[in-house]
Amino acid sequence: MISQRAAAFAVIVAFVAGLLASLALRPPGSATDPVQRSPSTADTVQLRARWRVPSAFPTATPIIGETPVWLAQRLREATRGALVLDVYDPGELVPAFSLVDAVRDGKVEAGYTWLGYDQGKIPASVLFAATPFGMEPWEYLGWWFEGGGRELADEIYAGYGIKPLLCGIIGPETAGWFRAPVEDLDDLRGLKIRMSGIGGKVLERAGASVTTLPAGEIFQALEKGAIDATEFSQPAIDEALGFDRVARHNYFPGWHQTFTASHVVIGQPYWDGLSAADQALVEMACDAVTTQTLATGEARQGPAMQRFAAKGVEAHYLDRDILEALREYTREQMQLEADRDADFARVYASQTAYRLVYRQWKEMGYLPRDF
Repeated sequence: MISQRAAAFAVIVAFVAGLLASLALRPPGSATDPVQRSPSTADTVQLRARWRVPSAFPTATPIIGETPVWLAQRLREATRGALVLDVYDPGELVPAFSLVDAVRDGKVEAGYTWLGYDQGKIPASVLFAATPFGMEPWEYLGWWFEGGGRELADEIYAGYGIKPLLCGIIGPETAGWFRAPVEDLDDLRGLKIRMSGIGGKVLERAGASVTTLPAGEIFQALEKGAIDATEFSQPAIDEALGFDRVARHNYFPGWHQTFTASHVVIGQPYWDGLSAADQALVEMACDAVTTQTLATGEARQGPAMQRFAAKGVEAHYLDRDILEALREYTREQMQLEADRDADFARVYASQTAYRLVYRQWKEMGYLPRDF
């Protein structure tokens, strides 16, 4: 009898040991991981921070929508669930264009956005997000990390109780999707187009009627004829939004956004509440997804353009006369913005000075585009 009981006990011990081992080896993010369950469970005692992070982009949107999800995954895995970001689509907690206000007012702990949406309240914000005829992505990264860009952003956003972290960058957008060809400047006059940032103001100088719409509203406006044309992002992203089904003329280059940088904006009290080690982890995760976003963005555009060609979309390069006129309008608009706002002037001067020094390397270090 004793030997039978001992054998049964040994079986039970082996089963429990095996179960514990399997749970220990289960990868983070599995169905039983405490991060995936309600924060009210006992397992959440390990949490050091859990933030709500509404995004300006639907998470189903390729690349720019995926980026905050990648960030949350990196932090969850790196901290074994101690730092958790709950990512929300636009409108679930906060409208797409109101993220900075929501973070500033303490309605949410953080947000993921394109800072240019704040241009009406923070004129300099757009320079951290995209500028017409501006820097290429790696040029912007040099300015952000080594040229004083990060420090300027910290200083300006500190006045709003916000810590901004660069957390994603992609290359140039398309110049837009148009129902009819654009052959000269006259074709822009009276055109109803969706565009954001300084590029929109430049097109207004060219005579266009410009409106800004969040991603989720653009297709319907284009389909119903409320707008004649739109820009939003890169080909693979625009494809997911369906623009190629309505407007068959896709124009290049993306003169209005030669780079597109996105940021995590964090309420200063929540940032200050992290330990120095956790702050470093968040910064490193943002650095990682910035690289991932740039790489993924570059990899996906060629295949998307091949799909467009197969569907009958016509890809055009803007006439040089049009580009030169738009560049002159851009110079005028940038100077006007600098005259209106001291912070804009400081950031613009910083970028201009950096580009002047960088130019020799840019022109001499790289092969010519047509080589």
